[in-house]
Amino acid sequence: MSSDVSLRMMELSMQGFGCSQIMILLALEAQGRSNPELVRAISGLQGGLGFCGKNCGSLTAACCLLALYAGRGTAEEVEDSRLQEMIRTLVEWFENDCVSKYGGIDCAAILQGDPRNQIARCPGIIMETMRKVQEILAENGIDFNQDPQRAT
Repeated sequence: MSSDVSLRMMELSMQGFGCSQIMILLALEAQGRSNPELVRAISGLQGGLGFCGKNCGSLTAACCLLALYAGRGTAEEVEDSRLQEMIRTLVEWFENDCVSKYGGIDCAAILQGDPRNQIARCPGIIMETMRKVQEILAENGIDFNQDPQRAT
């Protein structure tokens, strides 16, 4: 990811957006769109499912992000048949990466009881997870920068 994306992540964080919201905001901005309702809804994932310390918000938001590009949003749409495999690929990668580094995929494991670890670890997790999402989409012929509604 470029230094511009790192800077934008920092700006969004300083504005009070959490990991899950930052992931969605970056994707929406890449598509030239805004969707405050989606950003608001996705905030329920940050901090490990509403700050409960459960599954990392970067992972859960990344699953939602893949579905934003390949899922079904209306009765007329058809879910991309590759979506579930894309999500599985992402989750397996995330588990392997975070378990080896932090012992788990929950915010509690990642932060290991030290709130300072949020500053030290979470930006890198967000960046790497966003990079993996883009890689998975590209491998499946989906352009991260294109509005999925216009891609059909």
